[in-house]
Amino acid sequence: MLTALRINDFAIVASAEIAFGSGLTIISGETGAGKSMLIHALKLVLGGRASPDVVRAGAERAEIEALFEVADDVQAQQRLQELGFPQDDELVIRRVVQSGRSRATVNGRLTTATQLRALAAGLIDISSQHEHQTLVDPATHLETLDRWAAVPELTTRMGQAYHALKDAHDGLVSLRGAVAARGEQEEWLRFQLSELERVDPKPGEIEALEEALGRLRHVELLRRAASQAEHALYGRERAICSELAELQGDLAHASTHDEGLAVYANRVQGALADLEDAAHDLGRYARGLSGDAEELAMREERFQELRRLAKRFGGDVDAAIAKREALAHELAELDAADLSLEQRQAAVAEALGHAAQAALELRAAREQAASNLADAIGRELHDLGMGQARIEVSVAPIDPGDAALVFDGGRLSARGADQVELLISPNPGEPPRPLGRIASGGELSRALLATKRVLAGQGPVGTYVFDEVDSGVGGGVAEAIGHKLRQVAEHHQVLCITHLPQIAALGDTHYRVQKRIEDGRTHSELVPIRGAARVEELARMLGGRTVSDAAREAARALLNAA
Repeated sequence: MLTALRINDFAIVASAEIAFGSGLTIISGETGAGKSMLIHALKLVLGGRASPDVVRAGAERAEIEALFEVADDVQAQQRLQELGFPQDDELVIRRVVQSGRSRATVNGRLTTATQLRALAAGLIDISSQHEHQTLVDPATHLETLDRWAAVPELTTRMGQAYHALKDAHDGLVSLRGAVAARGEQEEWLRFQLSELERVDPKPGEIEALEEALGRLRHVELLRRAASQAEHALYGRERAICSELAELQGDLAHASTHDEGLAVYANRVQGALADLEDAAHDLGRYARGLSGDAEELAMREERFQELRRLAKRFGGDVDAAIAKREALAHELAELDAADLSLEQRQAAVAEALGHAAQAALELRAAREQAASNLADAIGRELHDLGMGQARIEVSVAPIDPGDAALVFDGGRLSARGADQVELLISPNPGEPPRPLGRIASGGELSRALLATKRVLAGQGPVGTYVFDEVDSGVGGGVAEAIGHKLRQVAEHHQVLCITHLPQIAALGDTHYRVQKRIEDGRTHSELVPIRGAARVEELARMLGGRTVSDAAREAARALLNAA
């Protein structure tokens, strides 16, 4: 629901801020006062084309800002999520026009006009001649009919059947492509696998090789260090172990006179044992070192080969091992492709049968509901002074084009195989035509009002704006239009620009657009009116510029009746 609209330096509107409530809001004013500016401003908010002409003379830029409550609007929340915007209970759309350029933001984030149009779809529906309306778009008519038909179980089953069919078909197409390219692909896969199997990398192998190469590359240094250490500890004259043995003996002898020294004698004895073991191990280590150049070259070659393989297949040996397993699995799938083709073809045929059955049942329900919907809209049009109009709800197969999933001459989709369009013949003898091709703005607005009245409580739009809905009517028809608007407003927010007092009197709130001249500049403003001011406005609408007491009495009577 639209809760507020702020306009700055837009055409002849210097500044305006309007708060909107639920129910029926009436907007009136003299011809040329600027009522159309409201429609134009809302168009910009919905992503309409911006023109530098809308910037008020002398101003740098024009700004339009609209606030919507979308806490309970599931579709608006879904569109926010799909377009990557944070989901919130409120939606603020801001449009700035400056020097032929325009910028749009949604909840403070910049967005493109295309994204804005996608997001705003369903927020506001504008019914006026040559304007965009949701119900004029045939793409919405299928959902309109399905809401009227109340077939959620059928549409859900159709969607499930279609997605199952599409998954099966996509799998078949993918496998067919794989089979068609199998020769070349299989050769390439086997070449990669053969290389991996030839090298046969092992987990942790490259780390072990690095350690081994560290020894082989420095064998002389390692042997010399170990041999010198062994010699110093045990091999030379006056070796460290010999001197420690002598020292330990002296401490042990002395401890016979002071038992406190026995502890130190034992500690030296332990150190001596450790050093003797170390000397023995160092000698064995030095004698065991091999400086085989052939072994070094072999390990160097293996190390480089593993590094090249790792770089080619993922960066490390573990990735290369995983690649080998994946290649083997892919080749196994290719080997079984012929059998899988038969199975998948059978699965597609079975899924197509289920989808076709669901589409048939859905089409039957739609065709039955289409006649009822056409009759209901026709009755509403009769009340609106278009009793000669004839409504037709066309249900036809979707043009298959080059689609792969086709049923009964129509392209299958998640919504079945049908396209739906509301057609109208305003006058006897004229063939039914799409709603958007009706020449008269008044006829178009009344046709849309009738449709919205029939679908009240079912449509996806939160706010309806009616302009020219009263064109060419008066008296009882005008009153009937007003009551239809009130009925739609029980389920949706409705804004109605009107020049008929019979309609204006039925509004829950009433704004007057008025124009004034100040310092040689024209200003247009939107003023809320109630009480005596509203009586005066209705009287003006009844009697013209000269407001008589009789017109005021008639205005009060209209308000009392409303």
